[in-house]
Amino acid sequence: MALPAPDLDDRRFGDLVTEALDIVRRSCPEWTDQSPADAGVTLIEAHAYLIDGLYQRLNRVPDRLQLKFLDLIGLRLVPPTPATAPVTFWLSAPARAPLTVARGTEIGTIRSGSEPAVVFTSTADLTISPCSVVALLTRTEEEPDPVEHDLGASAAVAFSTPPRAGDELLIGLDGAAPSLAVRLEYGGQTEGLGIDPDDPPLAWEAWTGSSWTACDVDRDETGGLNRSGSMVLHLPAGHQTSVIGGQPAGWIRARVEEPGDGQAGYTASPLVRRLDACSVGGTADAVHAELVFDEVLGESDGVPGQVFAVGTAPVLAGIASPVIEVSSEHGWTEWSEVDDFAASGPEDRHFRLDAVPGEVSFGPAVRLADGGLRRHGAVPAKDEIVRIRGYATGGGLRGNVPRAAIVSLRSSIPFVSAVENRVAAQGGTDGESLAEARDRAPMLLRTRGRAVTAEDYEALAREAVPEAARIRCITAGDAELAGTVKVLVVPAAAQRDGEIIFADLVPPVPLLEKLAERLEQVRLIGTRVSVEPPRYRGVTVVARLVARPRVDRDRVRAEALAVLYRFLNPLPGGGFDGSGWEFGRSVRSGDVYAVLQAVRGVQAVEDIRLFSANPVTGERGTEQARIDLERNSLVYSFEHLVKVEDH
Repeated sequence: MALPAPDLDDRRFGDLVTEALDIVRRSCPEWTDQSPADAGVTLIEAHAYLIDGLYQRLNRVPDRLQLKFLDLIGLRLVPPTPATAPVTFWLSAPARAPLTVARGTEIGTIRSGSEPAVVFTSTADLTISPCSVVALLTRTEEEPDPVEHDLGASAAVAFSTPPRAGDELLIGLDGAAPSLAVRLEYGGQTEGLGIDPDDPPLAWEAWTGSSWTACDVDRDETGGLNRSGSMVLHLPAGHQTSVIGGQPAGWIRARVEEPGDGQAGYTASPLVRRLDACSVGGTADAVHAELVFDEVLGESDGVPGQVFAVGTAPVLAGIASPVIEVSSEHGWTEWSEVDDFAASGPEDRHFRLDAVPGEVSFGPAVRLADGGLRRHGAVPAKDEIVRIRGYATGGGLRGNVPRAAIVSLRSSIPFVSAVENRVAAQGGTDGESLAEARDRAPMLLRTRGRAVTAEDYEALAREAVPEAARIRCITAGDAELAGTVKVLVVPAAAQRDGEIIFADLVPPVPLLEKLAERLEQVRLIGTRVSVEPPRYRGVTVVARLVARPRVDRDRVRAEALAVLYRFLNPLPGGGFDGSGWEFGRSVRSGDVYAVLQAVRGVQAVEDIRLFSANPVTGERGTEQARIDLERNSLVYSFEHLVKVEDH
């Protein structure tokens, strides 16, 4: 059986003739006789016949050669980007000696059914050192200078009486504890404080060298120092030692805040009788990739233009800096990576890395007009060993796992009992397909690093931040956008059956800054570029379905909800064609009817109601037959309700 031929251009003889005649009608209106007997039409058909034959031959070009053609114009396939997430390693007991979780430690999700586990790798060494409390200070508006307390002698009054916003309880650790999970054991007298233990007006912060940075409170059994118990704080990576009140320590503090709306304030100050600290874990960044530290690529044959393939492709950018080393009589010699060999001289130790096929190439030799050879870059001598050190492979959409999905240690680590990601993994995108690269090629030839049209901005933005899930450019179509180009960024976010945490749709600040810097370089003079997230319009669907006889109603309801969340979804995989809901497209009841009717086990869709919703406040609007979206807006599924009845 013959393999299907690719369609580089799907126009055929009839399409070419019709297109040519349309051009004739527009450009030569005086040519009125376009019957098959006309000589001009005969010439058009003859040319269309020849071009159709060329297209058929072009469509037989294999993918490998297509990649080579694209490489000739400077276009390389964009590799996948890996999702990243901070991962916390929990100890089985408080640390008594420094423990190091090495870079390259593999953790992952639990394998489910036919789906393999999603494996992450830590990107830096994590050292979990023991800690203890060595100083306790208080600072209030009445006593701006820190007051030291000796817990062994008497109880310490934590704040003013009554406590005021800005009062501080300063806790000094015996050293800095960057990225560590610190457990505080608190004991004190806590009568008549007046606060809500589940919502205390208290902020925990750590000193990071130039400012106080918020700590993530994992759990607080004290209810804001309202009762004896323990609390676990995740300290920021920049935690440093400093001197406060003449005491050198790694400082953290509890600061009283002004009560918010509906929040109760302190009526009396806690009395601190006991306060101890210990390290119970630490957090390291992890990436959905495998790190390869040393891999032999092969032996050189001494010929210019050699190409070596890495063991596992594609090679991911931005995770590790691949280094090529070549053996010699003096040991291993390091070579430098370049984008191309145009400026490389005969003695320059340069190499080029093509990420998607995973190929390492050395400089070629070019035949000159006088018959000589010009070498662009040095070449490893014959029989020398070539190896690559420190590259990453993997990535893709699968890495965008939700919170608490990474729970498995791939290898045993002494004294580490558990692992978890406390936030969802983000940033994973699939690599560019050959079809997508073919569509981008004409844009690359046209733009050449300069943005004029909306399509130019989108193409250059995708090159700059391939980790973004979607890019949309809106140019001046109305008065408020005059002279301004808006580039809307949708980040890659975790999904669970199509459901997305709304906060995950906010692009990270580094991503926005990186894109803004790139577009600033390519914009036209006089054009203002604004890089921002789209405006999200929350939509709630209330549906009543009738199930077929002898069908599990709970299953039908679960599948209907999953379909709604996947359909009304701004990320790839959602919408009508799987590329995400279209920017500015209205939500109509008829579209929702169609997707629910296709759910397995549904006999009839009795009723559909649409409500707009604010995904931040949770407020819903009135029922609408159609919800219109602005040009810069995307839909967001917000708490759909489905009722399934028996036939």
